[in-house]
Amino acid sequence: MTNEQSMAYVMNDLLDLMVEQNASDLHLQVGQSPTLRVHGSMVAVDGEFLTPQDTEDLMRSITSPANQERLKTSGGADFGFAFEQRARFRVSVLRSKGSYGMVLRQIPNDLLSFQELGLPDMVKELISRPRGLILVTGPTGSGKSTTLASMIDWINSNSDGHIITIEDPIEYYHSHKNCILTQREVGVDVPSFAEAIRGALRQDPDVILVGEMRDLETIEAAVGAAETGHLVFGTLHTTGAARTVDRIVDAFPSHMKDQIRTQLASSIVAVISQVLCKKTEGGRIAAFEIMVTTTSIAQLIRENKTFRIASDIQTGARLGMISLDAHLLSLHGRNLISAEEAIAKAQAPDTMRERLMGSRQDLPKY
Repeated sequence: MTNEQSMAYVMNDLLDLMVEQNASDLHLQVGQSPTLRVHGSMVAVDGEFLTPQDTEDLMRSITSPANQERLKTSGGADFGFAFEQRARFRVSVLRSKGSYGMVLRQIPNDLLSFQELGLPDMVKELISRPRGLILVTGPTGSGKSTTLASMIDWINSNSDGHIITIEDPIEYYHSHKNCILTQREVGVDVPSFAEAIRGALRQDPDVILVGEMRDLETIEAAVGAAETGHLVFGTLHTTGAARTVDRIVDAFPSHMKDQIRTQLASSIVAVISQVLCKKTEGGRIAAFEIMVTTTSIAQLIRENKTFRIASDIQTGARLGMISLDAHLLSLHGRNLISAEEAIAKAQAPDTMRERLMGSRQDLPKY
Protein backbone atom coordinates (compact mmCIF):
# COMPACT_ATOMS: atom_id res chain seq x y z
CA MET A 1 0.00 0.00 0.00
CA THR A 2 1.38 3.41 -0.98
CA ASN A 3 1.55 6.27 1.49
CA GLU A 4 -1.10 8.07 -0.55
CA GLN A 5 -3.45 5.09 -0.28
CA SER A 6 -2.75 4.93 3.45
CA MET A 7 -3.64 8.62 3.79
CA ALA A 8 -6.95 7.97 2.04
CA TYR A 9 -7.87 5.71 4.97
CA VAL A 10 -6.69 8.40 7.40
CA MET A 11 -8.91 10.94 5.62
CA ASN A 12 -11.90 8.62 5.91
CA ASP A 13 -11.25 8.26 9.65
CA LEU A 14 -11.02 12.05 10.04
CA LEU A 15 -14.27 12.58 8.13
CA ASP A 16 -15.93 9.91 10.30
CA LEU A 17 -14.74 11.78 13.37
CA MET A 18 -16.08 15.09 12.01
CA VAL A 19 -19.53 13.59 11.51
CA GLU A 20 -19.53 11.87 14.92
CA GLN A 21 -18.38 15.03 16.76
CA ASN A 22 -20.65 17.30 14.67
CA ALA A 23 -17.59 19.40 13.90
CA SER A 24 -18.11 22.36 11.59
CA ASP A 25 -14.56 22.38 10.19
CA LEU A 26 -11.42 20.25 9.85
CA HIS A 27 -8.01 21.94 9.52
CA LEU A 28 -5.06 20.06 8.02
CA GLN A 29 -1.80 22.02 8.19
CA VAL A 30 1.88 21.09 8.29
CA GLY A 31 3.37 21.09 11.79
CA GLN A 32 0.04 20.56 13.55
CA SER A 33 -2.08 17.49 14.20
CA PRO A 34 -5.49 17.46 12.46
CA THR A 35 -7.73 19.95 14.25
CA LEU A 36 -11.53 20.11 14.46
CA ARG A 37 -13.70 23.12 15.16
CA VAL A 38 -16.45 21.90 17.49
CA HIS A 39 -19.12 24.40 18.61
CA GLY A 40 -16.73 27.21 17.73
CA SER A 41 -13.69 25.89 19.66
CA MET A 42 -10.57 24.30 18.14
CA VAL A 43 -9.92 20.72 19.26
CA ALA A 44 -6.73 18.96 18.17
CA VAL A 45 -6.99 15.26 17.29
CA ASP A 46 -4.56 13.00 19.17
CA GLY A 47 -1.68 12.01 16.92
CA GLU A 48 1.56 13.12 15.35
CA PHE A 49 2.03 16.44 13.65
CA LEU A 50 1.43 16.38 9.90
CA THR A 51 4.43 16.51 7.58
CA PRO A 52 4.46 18.17 4.12
CA GLN A 53 4.15 14.70 2.57
CA ASP A 54 1.17 13.90 4.81
CA THR A 55 -0.79 16.99 3.78
CA GLU A 56 0.03 16.45 0.10
CA ASP A 57 -1.21 12.84 0.24
CA LEU A 58 -4.33 13.87 2.17
CA MET A 59 -5.00 16.55 -0.44
CA ARG A 60 -4.56 14.13 -3.34
CA SER A 61 -6.90 11.59 -1.71
CA ILE A 62 -9.97 13.80 -2.29
CA THR A 63 -8.91 16.44 -4.85
CA SER A 64 -9.64 15.87 -8.54
CA PRO A 65 -6.87 16.29 -11.14
CA ALA A 66 -8.58 19.45 -12.43
CA ASN A 67 -8.58 21.03 -8.98
CA GLN A 68 -5.00 19.91 -8.38
CA GLU A 69 -4.04 21.73 -11.56
CA ARG A 70 -5.93 24.83 -10.38
CA LEU A 71 -4.08 24.58 -7.08
CA LYS A 72 -0.74 24.54 -8.93
CA THR A 73 -1.55 27.53 -11.11
CA SER A 74 -3.41 29.79 -8.66
CA GLY A 75 -2.29 28.59 -5.23
CA GLY A 76 -5.74 27.43 -4.13
CA ALA A 77 -8.94 25.65 -5.15
CA ASP A 78 -12.43 25.29 -3.69
CA PHE A 79 -14.83 22.44 -4.39
CA GLY A 80 -17.65 20.36 -2.95
CA PHE A 81 -16.99 16.82 -1.79
CA ALA A 82 -19.42 14.02 -0.85
CA PHE A 83 -18.42 11.55 1.87
CA GLU A 84 -20.42 8.43 0.99
CA GLN A 85 -24.05 9.15 1.96
CA ARG A 86 -23.08 10.57 5.34
CA ALA A 87 -22.18 14.18 4.67
CA ARG A 88 -21.03 16.79 2.17
CA PHE A 89 -18.10 19.12 2.63
CA ARG A 90 -16.95 22.40 1.17
CA VAL A 91 -13.21 22.00 0.69
CA SER A 92 -10.60 24.74 0.38
CA VAL A 93 -7.09 23.54 -0.53
CA LEU A 94 -4.18 25.96 -0.45
CA ARG A 95 -0.44 26.36 -0.51
CA SER A 96 1.30 27.76 2.55
CA LYS A 97 5.08 28.18 2.85
CA GLY A 98 5.52 25.82 -0.08
CA SER A 99 3.40 23.00 1.39
CA TYR A 100 -0.26 22.04 1.07
CA GLY A 101 -3.01 22.70 3.56
CA MET A 102 -6.76 22.07 3.64
CA VAL A 103 -9.87 23.28 5.41
CA LEU A 104 -13.03 21.18 5.13
CA ARG A 105 -16.39 22.59 6.23
CA GLN A 106 -19.20 20.14 6.94
CA ILE A 107 -22.50 20.87 5.21
CA PRO A 108 -25.41 19.43 7.20
CA ASN A 109 -27.52 16.87 5.35
CA ASP A 110 -30.78 18.11 6.84
CA LEU A 111 -32.09 21.58 6.09
CA LEU A 112 -33.28 23.49 9.16
CA SER A 113 -36.70 25.04 9.57
CA PHE A 114 -37.06 28.76 10.18
CA GLN A 115 -37.92 27.98 13.79
CA GLU A 116 -34.75 25.90 14.20
CA LEU A 117 -32.70 28.70 12.65
CA GLY A 118 -34.33 31.26 14.93
CA LEU A 119 -35.79 33.28 12.04
CA PRO A 120 -39.18 34.93 12.62
CA ASP A 121 -42.13 33.83 10.49
CA MET A 122 -42.33 37.28 8.86
CA VAL A 123 -39.30 36.26 6.76
CA LYS A 124 -41.63 33.91 4.86
CA GLU A 125 -43.56 36.96 3.67
CA LEU A 126 -40.34 38.64 2.53
CA ILE A 127 -39.19 35.65 0.48
CA SER A 128 -42.66 35.33 -1.07
CA ARG A 129 -42.23 38.67 -2.84
CA PRO A 130 -42.28 38.36 -6.64
CA ARG A 131 -39.25 40.58 -7.19
CA GLY A 132 -36.46 42.48 -5.47
CA LEU A 133 -33.12 41.88 -3.76
CA ILE A 134 -32.78 40.05 -0.44
CA LEU A 135 -29.28 40.08 1.04
CA VAL A 136 -28.11 37.60 3.67
CA THR A 137 -24.87 38.86 5.17
CA GLY A 138 -22.39 38.09 7.90
CA PRO A 139 -18.77 37.09 8.50
CA THR A 140 -17.31 33.87 7.12
CA GLY A 141 -18.68 30.89 9.02
CA SER A 142 -21.77 32.68 10.30
CA GLY A 143 -24.24 30.27 8.68
CA LYS A 144 -25.29 32.34 5.66
CA SER A 145 -25.30 29.31 3.35
CA THR A 146 -27.48 27.34 5.77
CA THR A 147 -29.98 30.21 6.07
CA LEU A 148 -30.16 30.67 2.29
CA ALA A 149 -30.55 26.94 1.68
CA SER A 150 -33.50 26.86 4.09
CA MET A 151 -35.09 29.86 2.34
CA ILE A 152 -34.68 28.22 -1.08
CA ASP A 153 -36.14 24.98 0.28
CA TRP A 154 -39.16 26.86 1.69
CA ILE A 155 -39.83 28.51 -1.68
CA ASN A 156 -39.30 25.15 -3.40
CA SER A 157 -41.90 23.58 -1.10
CA ASN A 158 -44.47 26.38 -0.98
CA SER A 159 -44.62 27.92 -4.45
CA ASP A 160 -44.06 26.97 -8.05
CA GLY A 161 -41.62 28.39 -10.55
CA HIS A 162 -38.00 28.11 -11.62
CA ILE A 163 -35.20 28.60 -9.08
CA ILE A 164 -31.62 29.02 -10.30
CA THR A 165 -28.75 28.87 -7.80
CA ILE A 166 -25.24 30.02 -8.72
CA GLU A 167 -22.61 28.84 -6.26
CA ASP A 168 -18.87 28.32 -5.85
CA PRO A 169 -18.97 25.48 -4.98
CA ILE A 170 -22.48 23.99 -4.72
CA GLU A 171 -23.03 23.22 -1.06
CA TYR A 172 -26.58 22.02 -0.44
CA TYR A 173 -28.08 19.80 -3.13
CA HIS A 174 -31.79 20.56 -3.70
CA SER A 175 -34.29 18.26 -5.36
CA HIS A 176 -37.21 19.42 -7.51
CA LYS A 177 -40.31 19.85 -5.35
CA ASN A 178 -43.00 22.32 -6.41
CA CYS A 179 -40.35 24.23 -8.34
CA ILE A 180 -37.89 23.33 -11.05
CA LEU A 181 -34.48 23.83 -9.46
CA THR A 182 -31.32 24.44 -11.50
CA GLN A 183 -28.00 24.53 -9.65
CA ARG A 184 -24.92 25.87 -11.44
CA GLU A 185 -21.36 25.74 -10.12
CA VAL A 186 -18.91 28.47 -11.02
CA GLY A 187 -15.81 27.01 -12.61
CA VAL A 188 -17.64 23.79 -13.52
CA ASP A 189 -20.91 24.75 -15.24
CA VAL A 190 -20.23 28.41 -15.95
CA PRO A 191 -17.07 30.58 -15.87
CA SER A 192 -18.23 33.34 -13.49
CA PHE A 193 -21.06 34.58 -11.29
CA ALA A 194 -21.75 37.53 -13.58
CA GLU A 195 -21.93 35.33 -16.68
CA ALA A 196 -24.25 32.90 -14.84
CA ILE A 197 -26.61 35.75 -13.86
CA ARG A 198 -26.72 37.08 -17.41
CA GLY A 199 -27.44 33.55 -18.66
CA ALA A 200 -30.10 33.03 -16.00
CA LEU A 201 -32.13 35.94 -17.37
CA ARG A 202 -32.57 33.92 -20.57
CA GLN A 203 -33.67 30.80 -18.69
CA ASP A 204 -37.12 31.88 -17.45
CA PRO A 205 -36.19 32.25 -13.75
CA ASP A 206 -38.45 33.31 -10.92
CA VAL A 207 -35.78 33.18 -8.21
CA ILE A 208 -32.01 33.57 -8.59
CA LEU A 209 -29.56 32.81 -5.77
CA VAL A 210 -26.11 34.40 -6.17
CA GLY A 211 -23.75 32.57 -3.83
CA GLU A 212 -21.39 35.51 -3.44
CA MET A 213 -21.54 39.10 -4.68
CA ARG A 214 -17.79 39.46 -4.74
CA ASP A 215 -17.09 42.03 -7.46
CA LEU A 216 -18.60 45.00 -9.29
CA GLU A 217 -19.65 42.97 -12.32
CA THR A 218 -21.54 40.42 -10.20
CA ILE A 219 -23.18 43.10 -8.03
CA GLU A 220 -24.27 45.04 -11.10
CA ALA A 221 -25.75 41.92 -12.71
CA ALA A 222 -27.57 40.89 -9.50
CA VAL A 223 -29.09 44.34 -8.93
CA GLY A 224 -30.10 44.48 -12.60
CA ALA A 225 -31.82 41.09 -12.33
CA ALA A 226 -33.77 42.29 -9.26
CA GLU A 227 -34.80 45.45 -11.10
CA THR A 228 -36.10 43.50 -14.10
CA GLY A 229 -38.68 41.57 -12.09
CA HIS A 230 -36.92 38.65 -10.42
CA LEU A 231 -36.46 37.73 -6.76
CA VAL A 232 -32.69 37.68 -6.21
CA PHE A 233 -30.87 36.40 -3.13
CA GLY A 234 -27.27 37.44 -2.57
CA THR A 235 -24.59 37.26 0.12
CA LEU A 236 -21.84 39.60 1.29
CA HIS A 237 -19.28 39.32 4.07
CA THR A 238 -20.62 42.32 5.96
CA THR A 239 -22.41 42.76 9.28
CA GLY A 240 -25.36 45.11 9.54
CA ALA A 241 -27.67 46.66 6.97
CA ALA A 242 -25.90 50.03 6.74
CA ARG A 243 -22.48 48.46 6.19
CA THR A 244 -23.97 46.16 3.56
CA VAL A 245 -25.38 49.05 1.53
CA ASP A 246 -22.10 50.96 1.91
CA ARG A 247 -20.09 47.92 0.80
CA ILE A 248 -22.14 47.62 -2.41
CA VAL A 249 -21.92 51.32 -3.20
CA ASP A 250 -18.16 51.37 -2.49
CA ALA A 251 -17.62 48.70 -5.16
CA PHE A 252 -18.59 51.22 -7.84
CA PRO A 253 -16.51 54.07 -9.26
CA SER A 254 -17.42 57.55 -8.05
CA HIS A 255 -19.35 58.54 -11.18
CA MET A 256 -21.70 55.54 -10.71
CA LYS A 257 -22.36 55.79 -6.97
CA ASP A 258 -25.50 57.95 -7.22
CA GLN A 259 -26.93 55.60 -9.83
CA ILE A 260 -26.36 52.44 -7.75
CA ARG A 261 -27.83 54.14 -4.65
CA THR A 262 -30.99 54.87 -6.64
CA GLN A 263 -31.09 51.28 -7.93
CA LEU A 264 -30.59 49.82 -4.45
CA ALA A 265 -33.24 52.10 -2.94
CA SER A 266 -35.83 50.70 -5.33
CA SER A 267 -34.71 47.06 -5.40
CA ILE A 268 -33.62 45.99 -1.89
CA VAL A 269 -36.43 44.18 -0.09
CA ALA A 270 -34.51 43.28 3.05
CA VAL A 271 -31.07 42.78 4.56
CA ILE A 272 -30.68 39.90 7.01
CA SER A 273 -27.36 39.92 8.86
CA GLN A 274 -26.28 37.14 11.16
CA VAL A 275 -23.50 36.05 13.49
CA LEU A 276 -23.03 32.71 15.22
CA CYS A 277 -22.76 32.73 19.01
CA LYS A 278 -21.64 30.09 21.48
CA LYS A 279 -24.56 28.90 23.59
CA THR A 280 -24.17 28.76 27.34
CA GLU A 281 -24.95 25.04 27.42
CA GLY A 282 -22.95 24.05 24.35
CA GLY A 283 -23.61 24.33 20.64
CA ARG A 284 -24.17 27.53 18.71
CA ILE A 285 -27.06 29.82 17.92
CA ALA A 286 -27.50 32.59 15.34
CA ALA A 287 -28.22 36.21 16.22
CA PHE A 288 -29.89 38.24 13.47
CA GLU A 289 -30.37 41.80 12.36
CA ILE A 290 -33.34 42.25 10.03
CA MET A 291 -33.92 45.39 7.98
CA VAL A 292 -37.03 45.66 5.83
CA THR A 293 -36.90 48.46 3.29
CA THR A 294 -39.48 51.16 3.93
CA THR A 295 -40.07 54.45 2.14
CA SER A 296 -37.94 56.12 4.80
CA ILE A 297 -35.04 53.66 4.49
CA ALA A 298 -35.17 53.83 0.69
CA GLN A 299 -34.81 57.61 0.98
CA LEU A 300 -31.84 57.25 3.34
CA ILE A 301 -30.11 54.94 0.85
CA ARG A 302 -30.84 57.31 -2.02
CA GLU A 303 -29.48 60.31 -0.07
CA ASN A 304 -26.35 58.54 1.21
CA LYS A 305 -27.51 58.72 4.83
CA THR A 306 -27.08 55.03 5.67
CA PHE A 307 -25.77 55.94 9.14
CA ARG A 308 -29.40 56.67 10.06
CA ILE A 309 -30.69 53.23 9.02
CA ALA A 310 -29.96 51.83 12.50
CA SER A 311 -32.46 54.28 14.00
CA ASP A 312 -35.17 53.17 11.56
CA ILE A 313 -34.47 49.52 12.41
CA GLN A 314 -34.89 50.27 16.12
CA THR A 315 -38.30 51.84 15.52
CA GLY A 316 -39.41 49.24 12.96
CA ALA A 317 -40.37 46.40 15.29
CA ARG A 318 -43.98 46.31 14.02
CA LEU A 319 -42.59 45.44 10.57
CA GLY A 320 -40.45 42.65 12.01
CA MET A 321 -37.22 44.64 12.12
CA ILE A 322 -34.67 44.05 14.87
CA SER A 323 -31.12 45.26 15.39
CA LEU A 324 -28.31 42.78 15.97
CA ASP A 325 -27.57 44.14 19.42
CA ALA A 326 -31.25 43.95 20.43
CA HIS A 327 -31.34 40.31 19.37
CA LEU A 328 -28.14 39.60 21.30
CA LEU A 329 -29.73 41.16 24.39
CA SER A 330 -32.79 38.97 23.88
CA LEU A 331 -30.66 35.82 23.60
CA HIS A 332 -28.79 36.77 26.77
CA GLY A 333 -32.06 37.54 28.56
CA ARG A 334 -33.21 33.99 27.78
CA ASN A 335 -29.91 32.61 29.14
CA LEU A 336 -28.97 31.27 25.72
CA ILE A 337 -25.68 33.17 25.48
CA SER A 338 -23.36 34.67 28.07
CA ALA A 339 -22.85 38.37 28.66
CA GLU A 340 -19.28 38.01 27.37
CA GLU A 341 -20.52 36.49 24.12
CA ALA A 342 -23.12 39.24 23.65
CA ILE A 343 -20.45 41.91 24.11
CA ALA A 344 -17.99 40.15 21.79
CA LYS A 345 -20.53 39.91 18.95
CA ALA A 346 -22.19 43.31 19.43
CA GLN A 347 -21.89 46.10 16.89
CA ALA A 348 -21.60 48.60 19.76
CA PRO A 349 -19.74 46.58 22.44
CA ASP A 350 -19.28 49.46 24.90
CA THR A 351 -23.00 50.23 24.83
CA MET A 352 -23.79 46.54 25.20
CA ARG A 353 -21.47 46.33 28.21
CA GLU A 354 -23.20 49.24 29.89
CA ARG A 355 -26.66 47.79 29.28
CA LEU A 356 -25.71 44.34 30.54
CA MET A 357 -23.37 44.96 33.41
CA GLY A 358 -23.60 48.55 34.56
CA SER A 359 -20.58 49.25 36.72
CA ARG A 360 -19.09 45.74 36.66
CA GLN A 361 -15.43 45.83 35.63
CA ASP A 362 -14.67 42.11 35.21
CA LEU A 363 -15.79 41.71 31.59
CA PRO A 364 -13.30 41.90 28.72
CA LYS A 365 -12.96 45.18 26.87
CA TYR A 366 -13.21 45.10 23.07
